Formats: sequence, C-alpha cells, structure tokens
Amino acid sequence: MCGIVGYVGKKQALSILVEGLKRLDYRGYDSAGVAVATNGSLSIQKSAGRISVLEAQLDVEAMKGTTGIGHTRWATHGAPTDINAHPHLDASGRIALVHNGIIENCDALRRYLSDKGVKFLSETDTEVLVQLIGQAYDGDLEQAVRTSLLDVQGTYGIAVICSDEPGVIIAAGKGSPVLIGVGKGEYIVASSDSAIVEHTTQVIYLEDGEIAKVTRDGFRTTTLGALPVTKQTEEVEYSLGQIELAGYEHYMAKEIFEQPTSVENCLRGRLDLKGGHVHLGGIRDSVRELTHAHRIILAGCGTAWHAALVGEYLFEELARIPTETEYASEFRYRNPPIEDGTVMIAISQSGETADTLAALEEAQQRGALCLGVVNVVGSSIARKTDAGVYLHAGPEIGVASTKAFTGQLTVLAMMAAYLGRRRHLSQAACKTFLEALARIPGQIAQVLKLNDDARQVAQTYCNHENWLYLGRGYNYPVALEGALKLKEISYIHAEGLPAAEMKHGPIALISEEMPVVVIAPRGEQYEKIIGNIEAVRARGGRVIAVATEGDETIQRLAEHVFYIPDVPEPLQPLLTVIPLQLLAYHAAVLRGCNVDKPRNLAKSVTVE
Repeated sequence: MCGIVGYVGKKQALSILVEGLKRLDYRGYDSAGVAVATNGSLSIQKSAGRISVLEAQLDVEAMKGTTGIGHTRWATHGAPTDINAHPHLDASGRIALVHNGIIENCDALRRYLSDKGVKFLSETDTEVLVQLIGQAYDGDLEQAVRTSLLDVQGTYGIAVICSDEPGVIIAAGKGSPVLIGVGKGEYIVASSDSAIVEHTTQVIYLEDGEIAKVTRDGFRTTTLGALPVTKQTEEVEYSLGQIELAGYEHYMAKEIFEQPTSVENCLRGRLDLKGGHVHLGGIRDSVRELTHAHRIILAGCGTAWHAALVGEYLFEELARIPTETEYASEFRYRNPPIEDGTVMIAISQSGETADTLAALEEAQQRGALCLGVVNVVGSSIARKTDAGVYLHAGPEIGVASTKAFTGQLTVLAMMAAYLGRRRHLSQAACKTFLEALARIPGQIAQVLKLNDDARQVAQTYCNHENWLYLGRGYNYPVALEGALKLKEISYIHAEGLPAAEMKHGPIALISEEMPVVVIAPRGEQYEKIIGNIEAVRARGGRVIAVATEGDETIQRLAEHVFYIPDVPEPLQPLLTVIPLQLLAYHAAVLRGCNVDKPRNLAKSVTVE
C-alpha cells in the first residue's frame, strides 16, 4: 500500500526520485524518504507526513549522486514516524532498502539478529530485512539479498543500494509488484508504471521470486536460486498526459467524466453487433472449460466485490451458471470446496490486491480454472491467472474507484453474454443485449449532465451524518457501492442494503434527519421498490431517487430524482451508479475533504 522508485543512470537521482514519488502519492502513504549514493557513502532523508514535508528538508547539494531509491510508506509495523519511515539502513550504514509488503516472520528474524548483537532503531519489519542483508553482505550485494530472501516469509517488493557498490540497484519481488523502466543509459525501478512514464514507456516486470541487478549499462534477472531469467520488454499502454488532471480540480472528477470514453475503450473491438457475438481474446484458450463450467466464484474486495455481485446476477441470468460472490479476504481462511468444473474470476482494479491474490492462489491450488478481470496490464493477478480480460479504462489515480467499477461491470456483462451465447442464449437475444451494451457510453454521457443537480442535492444533505442506500436485484450492489463512495471520501456514515431488508431492523433508523437514496429504475421489482419508498416516507425519511426517464410516480414520491435512460435491467448498474458517484464527490468537496486521498485509505491494498 505504498510506493517504490529507484534510479540509476547519468542524471542526478534526487529530482527523479522526488518526481517519481509524487507520481505515486495517489496510492496512499503517511511518510516518505529518499537515499542517494554520494561519494562513497549514503545520504538519506525521510520524514513522516506528505512528500512536501520531505522536500522542505532536502539538502540538494549534499544529496548529489546518480543512484538512489525512494519510498512512500503506509504504516503496518510501527506508527508513521520519522524513524519508521523508509529507506532503512543496516547497522553499518552502508546498505539502504525500501520495501512494500509484510515480512511475516520478522519477529523470529528480529530475535535471531538481536542475539547476534544487532541493535534496531525502528519498529518496522523492513529494518529486520535490511539488517539481515547487512549481516550477509561480504562485498556482493546481489548475493546478500538473494541469501537473505531465502530466509524471508511473507511478501515483498524491494529496492536496495549499497555505498560500496555505487551505480547498482538490486530489486526483487514476491507478491508485491516491481518493475524496471528501460531508458537510454538509465533505468528506473518502481512499484507502478505511473512512476516511469515521464521517462520511458519500455518496462519489464519481475515475477515472484526473481531478482534484478540494475546498473546504468543494463540489467540482469535471475531466480532466487541464481538461475538466469530472460525478460521481454513491454510497452506501457498509457501516456503521461493520461495521468495529469487535464483542467479538473480532482482526479476523481476527471475519472467520473472519463467514463463514456473508458467504457467505449473497454468495448472497442469486442462486440460483433451484426453477428450477435462477443470476442474476448484473453479467454479464448479457456473457452471450452468455461462453457462447461459447473460453478463460478467471483472474488474481490471493496468496489470490486460490488462489481462481482452484479456479475453474479449476470452469469446466472445470461449464462445460466451457478455463481457465488466471495469476499476475497475471507475466502482463503475457509475450507471452500472446489470441485471439478469450478471457475474463479478474480476482480481487481490494480491487479495487486493482496487479499484477492491470496484467494486466487488458494483456488488455483485446489484445481480451479482462474481468470482475472483487472485494469493494470502486467499486474500480479494478470500474470498469475490462467486467462483474463483487461478493462482498458486507462490509469485511475483517485483512491475511490469510479471508472474501474464501470469497466468491471462492462467486462462482466461481456463475459456473461460470451458464455450465454455458447450455452443457451439465442443469437437474436444476444444481439439485442449487445446492441444495448454498445449504447451505454453515450447514455453515461447523458447521465453526466446531472452533475449540477447532484451538486445541489449534495449541498442540501452533506451535513447529515447518516445516510441509507436501498436497491433491489441488479441495483442492490449499486446501493452498496453508492454508500461506500460516500463514506470513503466524505466520511459520512452510510449503509447500503437490499431494499427488502430495510424492514428487518434498519427501518428503526429512519427519521426526518436521514437522507435515503433509493435506486428505483423500472424493472421486475419496480412495484416492490415503490412500496419501500412509501415506507421511508411514512417515517419522515428524505427520499433521493434514481429512476427511469418519464417516471411520474417517483417524481411524486421523492424529494429529489436523478433520471436515467431506459435500459435493460442487467445494464442498469452502469447508469444508476453515475449519479451516486457525483453525489459522493460533491458531498466530499463541500465538506472540505481530500477527495483523491481520503484518510487512512490507499489505492492499491497490497497488505492483508
């Protein structure tokens, strides 16, 4: 849940490190630091707080050097203090290390090192690792890292430098992403490609258990067992311009308004409207197993879990395959039966979510076919799954996911139609569905015109501290997602529910002080949701509704209505979620919250 950047080349490293850390600060962090190899020693500066605090403390003249590493930390072991910030040094002060992940056996290693006389300065598991490397170092940093990692249990993405070996960075990864940007006479080690795109679009990704020795003249990759590994350079699929604000006040606003384009990009080249077919090249080699699947498990966390819930409805209705949705964070700690014909689909924006990776590995170990639905090309989930489908939504910087959610819904809709056509769905029915899906980008653009209305509604209710979100069927997960968006960026308590569950307890909460957001477009349960609205009104609740265009009944019952175009029920979540994103965004802005970097949250949750 933090960021790594390292540089080796001919330029001064410090400015590149700081710029790279700024590119990564959307991931969430509470401290930052840099270390540069300078004249036979290491110059290090680190501090709790934002990168701007670190910048104010930097002595540029004292930190001249062409090799360095930097880090933004999200605290796990130890509070966010100057001492606990990365980089950490070994006892000799010659070796500096930055680390993402968790060393699970750090207590045992700490005792071992303490018995050898090592004195620890911090509370972190990371210092344990650098001290271990320091003990193993005898003039060969690469070998010291290799030897030490053999004793480590847990996850790590690391970059290491040593004053005795200027011009060298050692990088390694297991369960936490590490990539190397390949430039002309320079290389950038990072945890995300957003840190490198200003300098190069050529990148290689380290697989679990691989180590890279990087110098200005090139790099070599090996396994922990010292076997050579040949890596292929890949092209980063987005540009620096795509991660700039482009005139918007916040990344979240930019990404909300990018959704017509991001969904269009997700669909591009995949729909055959004339023939009524879907083309998904990423799962083509697994089509036979998928077509004959007896059960699908959808796994995700947070927003991805909400997308999975919609996917459950889609796969059961369109493909007629029994489907269940699992919290990835719970799946690995159960003893789930995985029988023949089981398919797991792991859903993650970043492709690095630790809980989802763990669930995926558990399912793979038990013999399930595992697919990925991710946005980041080359991410851990993308590399570890048997097959998968990319969102092609472009970089999502705001911590609160918006366009990745609609991208996930779009991919799941295509996958369900893809399998449905091969199992029981007629060509005509599939064609009708796909034609409706193809119209969604333009309809999202239409719903985005409600932005000013959403701002006005948010202004009316943003000081109310408890909200309720209700939905039925396909729109129950949208209620959950709307509530999550509101609470994660505006810090308003919000609860999402299937509307029928309101009467089983939560109705006791409803009063004149409670805004109740009801997702109520026309569909099979329309009359039921009208009854739920009546029950809310009878208890004084203030109804904010999302409804189908032309619905006069809803207009009479609700204080505020956001109207969406009439679309098939399985596609409604792609439109009903848009007003809820706008509502959450404006509520957070009006309350003076940091929209893109909400407190305590990180974009990529790479720890359990």
